[in-house]
Amino acid sequence: MKTILLIGLGRFGRHIARRLNDLNIQVMAVDNQEERVNAVLPYVTHAQIGDSTDEEFLSSLGIRNYDACIVTIGDNFQNSLETASLLKELGAGKVIARASRGVQEKFLLRNGADEVVYPEKQLASWTAIRCTSEHILDYIELDGDHSIFELSIPGDWNGKTIIQLDIRKKYGINILGVRENGELNMNIVPDTVLSKGTSILVLGRQRAVQKCFHI
Repeated sequence: MKTILLIGLGRFGRHIARRLNDLNIQVMAVDNQEERVNAVLPYVTHAQIGDSTDEEFLSSLGIRNYDACIVTIGDNFQNSLETASLLKELGAGKVIARASRGVQEKFLLRNGADEVVYPEKQLASWTAIRCTSEHILDYIELDGDHSIFELSIPGDWNGKTIIQLDIRKKYGINILGVRENGELNMNIVPDTVLSKGTSILVLGRQRAVQKCFHI
């Protein structure tokens, strides 16, 4: 079972703790405020009150024993930066840190973080794309060109099979799955028929998806 060290238990950190709990991941949660630590106790395996910029305290947690260390300190960037740096110095295999501005992302990557999450930027991108068309139900950006979309099917696709539409040949878009009545079916075949109310999970270049679905 994977083990995670989660440092910073504000709103973002608490959401991560709950989600990791849902995934049955063992979590050591750390914050310097007692009330925040108490708030996540139902969702974590262990928790400690402490200063993550204190090398002696961090060292006592056995940093090398965790599969990943997540730093979600949002109210003090200096502490976040110092924590990420110390974690790497103490032998952390993987450090994921939160940024709230582009310049913070750069500093974190230069000072110990292996990956940086930028919640505001990522949510803004998701919201902007989601609102461009009523067809878009969900969206995951993979890189600058490719994304996974969940889209409701256009009305004129009703009753047609995947091979009849052949959007892979026409647009270079791969259909990964079909959702119907809330159930996602990933075992699709060319003869799978799409019906009204169906949504599909597709992978492709963003411009190709926009062209195909007239977004």
